[in-house]
Amino acid sequence: MAADHAHPPIAPRLRWSLFTVLCIAGVFNAMDRPIIAILKPDMMADFGWTDSDFGDLAAVTQFSAAFAFLFTGWLVDRLGVNRSMQVGASAWSLAAMAHGWAMTTWQVVAARVGLGVTEAVQTPLTIKTVAALFPPDTRSFAFGFATMLAGAGTIAMPFLIPLLATEVGWRGALVAGGIGGFLSLLAWIWLAHGVQQLRNDPATAEQRPADAPATDRYGAILANRQTWGIVVAKAISDMTWWFINFWLADYYRKEFGLSTLELAVPLAIAFAGSGLGALLAGWASTRLLERGVSPDRVRKGVMLVSALIVAPLPLALQLDSFWPVAVMIGLVMAGHQGFSLSIFSTITDVVPQAKVGRVTAFGAFMGNMGGVAISLVTGRVLDAGLGYVPLFVFAAASYLIALAWFRLLIPVIRRPEEEEARADFA
Repeated sequence: MAADHAHPPIAPRLRWSLFTVLCIAGVFNAMDRPIIAILKPDMMADFGWTDSDFGDLAAVTQFSAAFAFLFTGWLVDRLGVNRSMQVGASAWSLAAMAHGWAMTTWQVVAARVGLGVTEAVQTPLTIKTVAALFPPDTRSFAFGFATMLAGAGTIAMPFLIPLLATEVGWRGALVAGGIGGFLSLLAWIWLAHGVQQLRNDPATAEQRPADAPATDRYGAILANRQTWGIVVAKAISDMTWWFINFWLADYYRKEFGLSTLELAVPLAIAFAGSGLGALLAGWASTRLLERGVSPDRVRKGVMLVSALIVAPLPLALQLDSFWPVAVMIGLVMAGHQGFSLSIFSTITDVVPQAKVGRVTAFGAFMGNMGGVAISLVTGRVLDAGLGYVPLFVFAAASYLIALAWFRLLIPVIRRPEEEEARADFA
């Protein structure tokens, strides 16, 4: 962070405008997930897929993103925020638009692989942007704001996607997401012109050969105990996130007989919970830090509360009324975002800025591998006739398990300006 002092401060309005545009680009980046989930019956009818086939498709997307995360973190650290945004948004928008020409299962798979690989830029880019633009005590609120804005976009999608699909089909809906990505990129280029904090600063770059492989630059990160505390907790907790993202619409159809149009409100409730949970967790974390509470107590306290919010999830299977179930799912989504926000905030707490992208990307790699596992398992559990009971039970326990692991590997959270934390990542 010392390099930032060489540049003039960013006006708060410009800082938040840049970050808002990045978040909007992230909405278009992630638009394919609700499209695929909501329009699952249309795609299954077009291609004759089973639940296992759909689970495999979700797993392929997750695995592609997971593999790419091994390199996108290094790429973001090397290119800096501004150039990474330009390269990443262009690539994922083109990949989304490629779905418009997918007429066979293998063409869909190819488009999903391309999208998974290019989408992987977004997560390390967002975390590094927060580290570049915001002081430490306000970063939690920035993460919460980002998730809230993403949630607001996702809330609108269950209403807009069926209408869009009626006019242009599921392929056209994905093409529309790509167009939106390019429009947000143009807004970013206009706002970011001349903002030096968004460029890579040689003073914070590692003194390594420019042509060194990306994986060679993970040595100190992989040898660090804190890294494994973060990324394994991320993998375990993200299994529930990906399970809900890919299978919630299917659960509502099978358990309550909802049509595609009828899914709009319950899915909106779920993603409203996601956005509000992130905003509340970010606001609470920032207020506590400003009052002098240690990052260790704030992060782990928010994680514990979030895990306890998710724990009653299996009770939803005992409810006969639909609306209480929808509200409970919304609370689960809120709990996830509070937990995830604390993990990402911990990265900015304990990792020097020059390595934030790679640690974030490795965490996202592990989270997506968790998504691969749960997608494969869910399709086969459902095809075996076991229903959603074992899946909900696992989801309820996943955050408490992740928190136990996190506490074991990271007994105390210290920020990188403290010499001890810097030595850990030297």
